[in-house]
Amino acid sequence: VPDLQGPRYVGPAPNGGFVVSEECGDVKVFMSSHKLLCSLSSKYGHQFGNPAGVCVDRDGSILVADEQRRTVHLFPEHGAPVCLVSTGLRRPAGMACSSFGHLFVADTGENCVKVFKYHVRPP
Repeated sequence: VPDLQGPRYVGPAPNGGFVVSEECGDVKVFMSSHKLLCSLSSKYGHQFGNPAGVCVDRDGSILVADEQRRTVHLFPEHGAPVCLVSTGLRRPAGMACSSFGHLFVADTGENCVKVFKYHVRPP
C-alpha cells in the first residue's frame, strides 16, 4: 500500500480490510482490496495529535490511541466519535481489543499495560 505518510501502527478491520495510523496525524481505513475506504479525520472531522495504536472492537468500531493528547477515541461506523479514555495515560502506544469488551493499552510512559472495560450504548 503506497502513499502513506509515516505509517506507524496497523490492525485488521472488518471484512478483511485494515486500519493504519500515520505520523502526520491521520488514520486511514482500507478495504480488503487495499483501496482507501476513508480517512478518519475527514470522515469524522476529528483532529488527531499523534495517532498511535489502532484496533477494531467486536462491534466494528475503530479505536485509536492518541500519543500526544493521551487519549483513546472510539470511532463507530455511524455516529460521532466517543472519548473512551481521557485521563491516566502518559504515552499510549499499541492497543488491542478483546471480544469481552476489554481494551488493552500499552503505556510506554509508565512501562505497563493498562486494561479498561467499556460498553458503548447505541445512539
